Amino acid sequence: MYTLQIEHQVRDFSMWRQAFDSDPLDRAGSGVRASRIYRPVGEDYVMIELDFETQEAAVMFLARLEEEVWTSGPVAPALLGTPETRIVEVVENTTVAW
Repeated sequence: MYTLQIEHQVRDFSMWRQAFDSDPLDRAGSGVRASRIYRPVGEDYVMIELDFETQEAAVMFLARLEEEVWTSGPVAPALLGTPETRIVEVVENTTVAW
């Protein structure tokens, strides 16, 4: 499993969320198997994790984000600055039972 991690400042979280939910790249059709959104309390900043089966799918999705989404004001109206990204490989995933 590979995870694309994205972090960026946004103008307004609600505006960003509406753009994210519009799903301009068809996440499921592009190989995203799961996603998580994090938001520091009280900040207009988001951290997203998108899981993929293969490294290639993660790389291709990131390239599409850079070329088709992040360069377009209408598609990414809430984005401020350049997102920080990385692709990581999940080495271990352990659930601790309480």
